Formats: sequence, C-alpha cells, structure tokens
Amino acid sequence: MSTILTVDNLTKKFGYLTAVKNLSFTIEKGNVYGILGPNGSGKSTTLGIILNVVNRTSGNFSWFDGNTSTHDALKKVGAIIERPNFYPYMSAVKNLKLVCKIKEVSEDKIQEKLELVGLWERKDSKFKTYSLGMKQRLAIASALLNDPEILILDEPTNGLDPAGIHQIREIIKKIAAQGTTILLASHLLDEVEKVCTHVVILRKGEKLYSGPVDSMLASHGFFELATEDLDALKSILEKHASFSKIEGYNGTLTAYLKEEMDAKTLNKLLFDKGIVLSHLVKRKESLEEQFLELTKNN
Repeated sequence: MSTILTVDNLTKKFGYLTAVKNLSFTIEKGNVYGILGPNGSGKSTTLGIILNVVNRTSGNFSWFDGNTSTHDALKKVGAIIERPNFYPYMSAVKNLKLVCKIKEVSEDKIQEKLELVGLWERKDSKFKTYSLGMKQRLAIASALLNDPEILILDEPTNGLDPAGIHQIREIIKKIAAQGTTILLASHLLDEVEKVCTHVVILRKGEKLYSGPVDSMLASHGFFELATEDLDALKSILEKHASFSKIEGYNGTLTAYLKEEMDAKTLNKLLFDKGIVLSHLVKRKESLEEQFLELTKNN
C-alpha cells in the first residue's frame, strides 16, 4: 500500500498553549481516516499544518514519497477546511468554472462532480438559493475538480440537519469507494464509526489512539450479571484472570473481559462455584464507550 501522508512528531504552540504535541501518524492510500477529538483537541490545527496554512513549531510531515515538495503535493490534494465561500449571485456551474480557472484544471469534470454530489439538477441555481447542506456539497464538488488523491474535510457535517448529515456521509462513502483517500476531522463518534476505516484520537493535542476502527471495536466486550449474592459473585470474578475490572451498579455487576469468553462458559463456571445467575447478558463496547474510557484518565 502506498503512503499518502506521514506526520512525524508534529508540535504546534500558540504562546504558552500547546495545540498539537508530538503527533505522529501515517495515512495509507485508499482508506478513510478520521481525526477524532473534542473541540479544542488540535484537529483543525493539524489539518492547517499539513495544508501549509499554519506554521509548525517542530516536527515534520511529508506527502506521498517524501520527495515531493508541499507546494507540488497540494496540487494532488482537495480540501475544505473553512465554510464554503462562493459568489452568491453566480450559479453552481459558473462558480465551479471559476474554481477550474484558479486551479488551472479543465472544466470537463464539472458535470461529473455535480452529479456525484447530487447537484446537477440545480446547476443553474444561484449559490445564495442553496441550503447549508447543498453549499457543503458544492464545496465537495469543487474540491474534487482536480481529481485529488486525497480529500481533506474539517467537520464536514457541522451545522447540518439530519438529512443533510446523511447526504454528506453517503457522498463521502461514494468518493471513498471510487478509490480516493479521505481524511476528515470530527468531534462526532457516530460519524467516525459510520464513515471511517481508521481513526486517530486526539485530546489536548496528544494522540491517544491510532489505528483501524475495527481494532478499536474488537475489544472482548463485557458481561452484565445479577444474582442473589452479588458480593460472592464479585469475589469470584475479581480472582479470575479473564476479567480486567468489575463494576457494580443498580443491583447488577458489569465484568469487563481481557480475553474471549462466551456466556455459556461463564454461566457453567459460576454454577460450579454455587452461583445461580438471574441475569446474564454479553455486550460489546461501542466506540463511544471506548473513547470515554480512553479520554477519562488523561
């Protein structure tokens, strides 16, 4: 797999504030990467640095083979990092023709990109008549005019209604299916879980996790358990090597697994020790639960 972007120990300080701290990650071709973190975690600053609009304090980043200058590399990048800014009294087509002129690319992709984002029917409408979601979709079409190798989006669904959010996410999936690598910054776990293959989780500018979304979701899960003697149950589970932690809440115990175990095995193990369960459910941890677990101690 070829590498699109390598970020190595990137740091950015604004006076006494460190917005990004020793951040390293790699983006491989053909994946959808999410930079996930709460507001103020350094997502937009990171995107600004790699797009050459924010100066780094220290560390490095390199595009493609590492021998391409950032200026040349950015010709193969499509990016939307601010609110879409088009001429309000010009149509979608005229706005995109202007973008082609500025980017020095052919106008022959305009129809294809407008069709991709579902705006060909409204190609002659003035930009000012567009809804917020349509404006965002036009911005995506604009960023795709040079057939970039990577599309970079900063909070692409911010401010949109549920229908608008769904449309943008479907477009992102469609673009990814055509082989374009995507990097998006988001504070929405739902977005990352539904759209991304890989995730970099940031908190206060520091990386907490980097890797495939599937690996994050591949935890061994947990059991919800209830019995008459919760103390005896807790004592047995705490001594068992398969469990990492046991929490009690509202008459039930939650037992988190360190290794794979099915419900039948646990039920038999406890029955053999004289514990009869009145409640036994096995669950998987969601990305949200894992995200909260990752960020709470930092």
